[in-house]
Amino acid sequence: MTIPIIAVVIRVVWLAVEYPYLRGHKVSSGKNWDRHSAKLWDIANAIECVGLVLGFLGIGRIHVESNILGILGLTFLLAGVAIRWASIYTLGKFFTGIVLIKEDHRLIRSGLYTHVRHPAYTGALLAHLGLGLAFTNWFSLLLSVFPYIVAVTYRVHVEEQALRDAFGSEYLTYARDTKRLIPKVY
Repeated sequence: MTIPIIAVVIRVVWLAVEYPYLRGHKVSSGKNWDRHSAKLWDIANAIECVGLVLGFLGIGRIHVESNILGILGLTFLLAGVAIRWASIYTLGKFFTGIVLIKEDHRLIRSGLYTHVRHPAYTGALLAHLGLGLAFTNWFSLLLSVFPYIVAVTYRVHVEEQALRDAFGSEYLTYARDTKRLIPKVY
């Protein structure tokens, strides 16, 4: 049970760092393109909690002889958070909790954005996969991954529409040269 506890502590620290950052960077000017994608993200957060509770209760446990899945999960969780935070740092003032194009917005193509268009979501998906694996539990894994796949898929669609409308051919060229979430794959 040690690995799931460590995973939850990492998740709480992740939230404790990111949440105030989001609230501290509220934007008063710009066009809101969000189309409720932030709410979908919040729903995914709530669903994940159910999976973690089931994991702590041992319902749906994946029976393995070693801690390899849990250790792999912690590794993915930490790597995903690192990717997400590096992406957020690169975006700087353009990172917000909703899909928003600011009046002085510019297209970021440096750092991890050189390789993928949405590295913060890549990091989040990897981290949530890791959190689910850390519990070595089918419900924790499913409820930590699939809600975020749905949220990210919708969010990427919304963001890409906003970026196409805001940046036109500049974004289309960038999109042609980079993948969405996984370098050289997707």
